[in-house]
Amino acid sequence: MLLDVASGKSVRVPWRDLKAFEEKVHPETREAYLVLLFETGNQIALVDPGGVAFAPSTANTGAVGDLPPVLCLKDFLTLKSRIDHYLYDHPDDPPPRECLDLVMICIAALDGARAVGFDVGDLEEGLDTSLREIERRTS
Repeated sequence: MLLDVASGKSVRVPWRDLKAFEEKVHPETREAYLVLLFETGNQIALVDPGGVAFAPSTANTGAVGDLPPVLCLKDFLTLKSRIDHYLYDHPDDPPPRECLDLVMICIAALDGARAVGFDVGDLEEGLDTSLREIERRTS
């Protein structure tokens, strides 16, 4: 079991399916991180300070502009707070186009998190609430 400290969520690691692990170095920060490679093709990266990182999934979104190749739940929480800032700190302004772009990245992040084993149902509910508010204010 791995705990993602930023989100407080844990993921059960299928150790029997672990095929290999690799230590890599981030090209920009020069910080080392560990990548776990599984028989299923899934990968989980253990990064500091991000926590447990994974590939986003575009199965439900299609292609998404500016989607990073790797995300963590801390990234989701940061993006979700930006969405909520637009919606609730500026209630009289229509949400900008960026809001929908951020929602799409958040969906891809949650789908990627679910694919590696995180239970993200509560985070999806919160994102759905924000999406309904965007729809209400733009229709």
